[in-house]
Amino acid sequence: MKRIAILTAGGDTPALNATIHGAVVQANERRVEVLGLVRGFGALFDERVPHIRLNPLFTEIPELDPTRGGTILGASRQYVDANDKQVLKRACERLGKLNVDGLICVGGDGTMNGLQPICEFVPTVLAPKTIDNDLGLNYPTEPSKWERIPDDSEDGFCYRVSESAKAFEHSEFQRDQMVNYVTPGYATAVFVSAGGVTRLRTTAESHRRIAIIEVMGRHSGFLALGSAYGQPDIILVPEAPLDLDRLVARVEEIYRRQGNVVIVCGEGLLDHDCQPLGACKKSTDPAGNLLLSGAAEHLRQMLIERIDESLFKGRGPNTSERAIFTRKVGHTQRGGRPLRFDRFHAAQLGGKAVDMLLAGENNSVSTLSWTEADGFHLTSFAGNRLRDQWGVIHARELHPSFYDAEKMQITSNGIKYLLPIFHDAIGNDDMEHTRRTLFDSGNLHYKYHSVVTDIEKLIQYC
Repeated sequence: MKRIAILTAGGDTPALNATIHGAVVQANERRVEVLGLVRGFGALFDERVPHIRLNPLFTEIPELDPTRGGTILGASRQYVDANDKQVLKRACERLGKLNVDGLICVGGDGTMNGLQPICEFVPTVLAPKTIDNDLGLNYPTEPSKWERIPDDSEDGFCYRVSESAKAFEHSEFQRDQMVNYVTPGYATAVFVSAGGVTRLRTTAESHRRIAIIEVMGRHSGFLALGSAYGQPDIILVPEAPLDLDRLVARVEEIYRRQGNVVIVCGEGLLDHDCQPLGACKKSTDPAGNLLLSGAAEHLRQMLIERIDESLFKGRGPNTSERAIFTRKVGHTQRGGRPLRFDRFHAAQLGGKAVDMLLAGENNSVSTLSWTEADGFHLTSFAGNRLRDQWGVIHARELHPSFYDAEKMQITSNGIKYLLPIFHDAIGNDDMEHTRRTLFDSGNLHYKYHSVVTDIEKLIQYC
């Protein structure tokens, strides 16, 4: 291969530029040209195919900074429809006009679905990213645990875990069997969410209140689990439907003891009927995801109705409505400078993707494995092995041994899972960067200069 292309798709994460940078550095070593496709798969729908030469003369462009959050290439949620053969053919022909021999897509499960039809025309691999940490498997045979059951929904069916798989999952868990132990972006997102928990704790303590903090995670509770570093009293995850009676009893018990309660809930929290707790509707993006809103607010209303207001007498707030408040960490989890852990491993995975293409791999994922003996190391995994028998990639859920639904807290196994990721996740340069830049006097004198304006000057077209 003499020339490859790379694109970023789906939602932004802090480590995308680091992944691109790692791919470019490795391509320089292998004397391969790299073109960056602008705005994800959307570039392939544009007849002009906007792109950037990322390593002219085998030197990365200065705009490609691995410490910068987001992606200099831009991203979109446009995907190639495998059933639209004409559009697919034209998209691949545009790659041919660029003389591209292989394609690297940086993304999550939606991107994995988007690249599969392209694999039939151009060798294509995935470098993973997602703050939700839901692209991967808890064990290699996990896709076989799903059953497809007919129902009255719009799709006509739903998925559930088979009883035999539930019994297997409650047996001894082995971390070294996990496929893609952790995805770039997750560590930085946990850093933000756990920090938010500790900051809101001081407000809850000062005013004798109950705080409900909503973190991202549509189907997976990894972000909520990681927020345990902020020491919340209660953690609620999408994998465990809400038991309101148990929750109310636990909240009242903690409030009587310490005069404040901090609850972390994932945005995809389910009610006792296994329906999203907050309002939801179909999104307009081609990924077809549900837009979730108000899980924390809905939970607040439920607690207001159930908690006896006598609990707050003599403690400051004299009503449940005044005592209970909600906050969303929101998109701050997605943005900003990536931590050292994410920068380093994202770059490695980007470089691994280049090696995979040059080794002849196609429809595969560069993955990060972990063992007690070797720590983190790079591997690759066939993309189709992530799919169930119907071709669906399911979001990786928390393994049942990571979370105690009765105590609503992380378990010892969950703690063991997190420790290798976070014991040295923050580098000295991360804190030094904050010290040097956040209160730089120049920030008061000069307007923000967007790297996007510089990238626009570099864009070329077919």
